[in-house]
Amino acid sequence: MILYADTPGERLDAFLARREAGLSRSAAQKLIEEGCVLRNGRPCRKNDRLEPGDAVRVTLPEPKAVDIRPTEMPLDIVYEDGDVLVINKPKGLVVHPAAGHSDDTLVNGLLYAMEGKLSGINGELRPGIVHRIDKDTSGLLAVAKNDFAHTVLASQLKDHTMARTYDAIVCGTLREDSGTVDAPIGRHPTDRKKMAVTQRNGKPAVTHWEVVTRYPGYTHVRCHLETGRTHQIRVHMAYIGHPILGDGVYGHKKPELGQTSQCLHAGALCFRHPRDGRPVMVFAPLPDYFQEVLRKLEKRNGEV
Repeated sequence: MILYADTPGERLDAFLARREAGLSRSAAQKLIEEGCVLRNGRPCRKNDRLEPGDAVRVTLPEPKAVDIRPTEMPLDIVYEDGDVLVINKPKGLVVHPAAGHSDDTLVNGLLYAMEGKLSGINGELRPGIVHRIDKDTSGLLAVAKNDFAHTVLASQLKDHTMARTYDAIVCGTLREDSGTVDAPIGRHPTDRKKMAVTQRNGKPAVTHWEVVTRYPGYTHVRCHLETGRTHQIRVHMAYIGHPILGDGVYGHKKPELGQTSQCLHAGALCFRHPRDGRPVMVFAPLPDYFQEVLRKLEKRNGEV
């Protein structure tokens, strides 16, 4: 694969991440370090500055065997074909292996169910994972069975044509019926485990929200992601003064209504099929924990 530089002075790793869908900047740097990238036929470094017209040849290595133990577990597969499957992930399930979670993640379950037949673009620890949702967020996420499907779906994520809709219960009563939060998100300046609205190193982030139902002290909202930054909905709703119920990281520290983790559910996922472009629309009903909170709030409504 050959790509041609079009922006003077752009770093090589940044160029690859921008032009090649599904390739993160860290993955691009790894390819460069492994000698899989040539600039005008010569070896290069990740911080090389490109000139318009430079020919960048990328050779993707053969996928390595993934050293993750396949684990049999129940998976709620709500859509599947030869290229893609969509999983309805339960609250509490980690998506990919990390510290403290080596064999009890969604990836372990996928490797067992798919017999290892997953895309390899996102690295050894995240086979098939096109996008992720937090451990304590429930709902839909797309999984690619091959690199072609992964590349196309990642491109849709990048150009915002993959539509993702979330239901959330937030603290406080929103006055307007709908709104938009357009505020850049980056790593928190003092707590590296958190994200924050910040101009320094922040990336564009846009969340559209609309009220579903108002309750005394709480609001059921539906959020539509235009971008997909880490913890985006959680950070944005807290930023406007309405943190998500149960979110002890960005919201109230004490549990409310019995919730010790965020009330956030990815309920709808819409994309163009990577093979033929037909629209695919998948929905997941509100899970039991979410409906239980709504019942408590309805009871409060009746007591007002």
